[in-house]
Amino acid sequence: MKARARRPSGLSVLCAGALAAALTGCAAIGEPRPPGDDALEGRLSVRVEGTTVEPERSLSAAFELRGDAQSGSLNLSTPMGTILAQARWTPQQALLITPQGQTLYADMPALTRGLLGEDLPLVALFDWLRGRPWPGAQSQPTSAPEEAGFLQLGWQVTLARFDQGFIVARRAQPPTVTVRARVERP
Repeated sequence: MKARARRPSGLSVLCAGALAAALTGCAAIGEPRPPGDDALEGRLSVRVEGTTVEPERSLSAAFELRGDAQSGSLNLSTPMGTILAQARWTPQQALLITPQGQTLYADMPALTRGLLGEDLPLVALFDWLRGRPWPGAQSQPTSAPEEAGFLQLGWQVTLARFDQGFIVARRAQPPTVTVRARVERP
């Protein structure tokens, strides 16, 4: 019996674009290579809880994140290395490439809204994956040891297992969105 390939869901595409979202480029958007190019790699999952109108959406993939919130790239792939999606962005535009084709967006927030119907805090994600609050907004430390971390931009970022590379960011405002990452340590 032949196995059928599963088509990536809209969230797969979003994560590719969002959390995402990074992949092969066009001439207008080149591969960012910032000084010190300290890429983040690991595993990422995004889950958007269902509502009465929308079903639950989720994605799990290996990721490689380069650059920063202004200019960068995100690659999402399967455990076997098959590319699910690639995204590249600059201050002028964001490009999402999936097996279904290329889509150009005005910016990364537009890409995440277009694919997920939800905003993901991509500007803050670069810092959160490094275990620190984003300096561009106020944050408040959490007090419970099992939820060690901070609150920022309406998200609870849990760093209780950060020493093992685990980060969990959760937005409780409906629909609930949970981003889980395990960052590989060099």
